[in-house]
Amino acid sequence: MRRILARALDGHEVSVDDGGALARARGRDLRALTLVADELRRRQVGDVVTFVVNRNVNFTNVCIKHCTFCAFSRDHREEEGYFLPVAEVVRRVREASELGATEVCIQAGLPPKLDGRYYIDLTRAIKAAVPGVHVHAFSPEEVLYGSVRSGLPIREYLAELREAGLGTLPGTSAEILDQEIRDVIARGRITVDQWVDVITTAHALGIRTTSTIMYGHIETPAHWARHLALLRSIQKDTGGFTEFVPLSLIHQEAPMYGKGLVPGVRPGATGVEVVVLHALARLMLGASVRNVQASWVKEGPKLAQILLDAGANDLGGTLINESISTSAGAQYGQLVGPGELCRLIRDAERLPAQRDTLYNLVQTYSEGENPDSPLDKIEDPEARFGSYRRLVASGEFRFTRE
Repeated sequence: MRRILARALDGHEVSVDDGGALARARGRDLRALTLVADELRRRQVGDVVTFVVNRNVNFTNVCIKHCTFCAFSRDHREEEGYFLPVAEVVRRVREASELGATEVCIQAGLPPKLDGRYYIDLTRAIKAAVPGVHVHAFSPEEVLYGSVRSGLPIREYLAELREAGLGTLPGTSAEILDQEIRDVIARGRITVDQWVDVITTAHALGIRTTSTIMYGHIETPAHWARHLALLRSIQKDTGGFTEFVPLSLIHQEAPMYGKGLVPGVRPGATGVEVVVLHALARLMLGASVRNVQASWVKEGPKLAQILLDAGANDLGGTLINESISTSAGAQYGQLVGPGELCRLIRDAERLPAQRDTLYNLVQTYSEGENPDSPLDKIEDPEARFGSYRRLVASGEFRFTRE
């Protein structure tokens, strides 16, 4: 462990084998790992911790796939299936923009018989109504679906999305970039090769993306290391990743766990695993993917705060609405305002700053300075913005096949 950590501090690349060894760190080894990750974070990005003011819009939960980890999706015949009209999506984006959001994040299920140009038309409608907002939208799975449904090659489809106003892609639907694992937890989902093709094609077109991992199910530390090494290899070739976001499995409502669909599945990642993976990401990716995000939605604000001492330098976004993790049983996800994010950062003795999607700083808050955001004045976010549970129960936007 000492040899691996010393080489990392000297600027040497952490190999896959060494990454797998680091991923098994516990006790004093874990403390040494987090100290090194924190030092590399300080060297690579300094003491500023960032966040973005954004809103999630998950416009439908109807999906043709049946991934065992997903508690969000519904079959098209189920009563809880919904589909927000374009006008409602635009209304939500406009509302967020008026409250100070600079980004809207749009992801959803894959409804049957979706018009292949829907994602393009939706992007164009949003940008026409709210031209100043950054559209961070459509996972590689959705891009692939749109490409297949429209008959356009991936490159042409992404080019049309860009022309319509798409800013960046979320690098989700990655889960573990190991085909054997994917065939167990999400057979029929986008393959590793297809995910890499969408991501690298987007980068070649100048569309930057995030990168992610989903862990805490049946994968091993060796899978973590290989996943990170693949992302690192892509980044060396394209430079297109803006950040890396570890996403631990929310197991409570996940069918793979609750219904026993996947033998040997763990009940999500342990707290130790969460800390280890963020630290490992800093050591393996930090030289090329400088930003490592701690997800308060997945881990809760308090653990996310601790991760700032384990290699992370970003707390994600305000979100306003989050449906996918919430539906799986996450206790957080409705809204954390800029003021509260600044408090969490300051309590960790770091300097808070609002950023945009591409990590350009919008405003840094020195000691005594605080955001003057209307989001911090909202006492009941669910009453103001709605929630996933209210949406699926209301019937207002019920999905129909017509």
